[in-house]
Amino acid sequence: MTKIDVDILVIAKMGDYVQDQLDARFRTHKLYEAADPDAMIAEVGPSIRGMAAGAHRNVDIELMDKLPNLEIVTNFGVGYDNVDAKSAGARGIIVTNTPDVLSEEVADTAIGLMINTVRELPQAEQFLRAGKWTSGNYPLTQNTLREKRLGIAGLGRIGKSIAKRAESFGLSIAYYGRSDQKNGYTFYESLKALAENVDIIISVLPGGAATNKIYNKDVFEALGPEGTFINIGRGSTVDEDALIAALTDGTVRSAGLDVFDHEPHVPEALMALPNAVLLPHVGSASVYTRNAMGQLLVDNQTNWFENGKPLTPVAETPFPAK
Repeated sequence: MTKIDVDILVIAKMGDYVQDQLDARFRTHKLYEAADPDAMIAEVGPSIRGMAAGAHRNVDIELMDKLPNLEIVTNFGVGYDNVDAKSAGARGIIVTNTPDVLSEEVADTAIGLMINTVRELPQAEQFLRAGKWTSGNYPLTQNTLREKRLGIAGLGRIGKSIAKRAESFGLSIAYYGRSDQKNGYTFYESLKALAENVDIIISVLPGGAATNKIYNKDVFEALGPEGTFINIGRGSTVDEDALIAALTDGTVRSAGLDVFDHEPHVPEALMALPNAVLLPHVGSASVYTRNAMGQLLVDNQTNWFENGKPLTPVAETPFPAK
């Protein structure tokens, strides 16, 4: 493997598959291992031309100011709200993410989380493990997927993969997003309107100011007492206090969450609720998919410095894919 004469700042711990390739191709500086990160940046900052980011470690203007020769930030994940991409773009800095390679895995997780939440499968397993089956059957679940209407908030790559799977369950599908894609599914221009017309919402919305706490009291009231809310997008999109209240007082029936507002910290009140199924952000967490995401991160760095072409630049980036 050819060594590229470039210094890369790795700000978040990567898997061995990714880190080994970065180490082999570039001179890497691991910020997450530094005893004094500020001192390390002061020392190597002027030489840094690339950055590998992820794990919700923020890449803000303050950090970019300390890296005057930074050319590219490759983010590990399809979401990149941890990167100030607009400011990066204004400075001519490339930002890339890892789309497509995780869509199928996350869609599988979304469908699994929906089934588990609606049919109370984790609760039923706990019932068995607690030895309660010998005293009687687990109560019949009040909810089902039969004759249900699914609303997908955010019909991008992952949302479309979810819709494809949901069709096989016989679910009718509607969606909310930036525009009507005229794809045969019912489109709603507002999240509240979507909630009023479906039984289950699966959210794939990204983070950021435009979606911050967009799932609020009004939306949960619109979803109603038979409704189920699933979130595999970003935790920042949910007013967690409003969701806890809605689950507690029966405003909605249940929720299945893979993401939270202040990960890895989850509100105790949410963990105590019997009608909430909670996962520790495992949507794309298989070795196969994480390796594919890591490979795309490495390929973005390599292709930029060898060919001057980012493979998967985000919308705010100053250069399109070529």
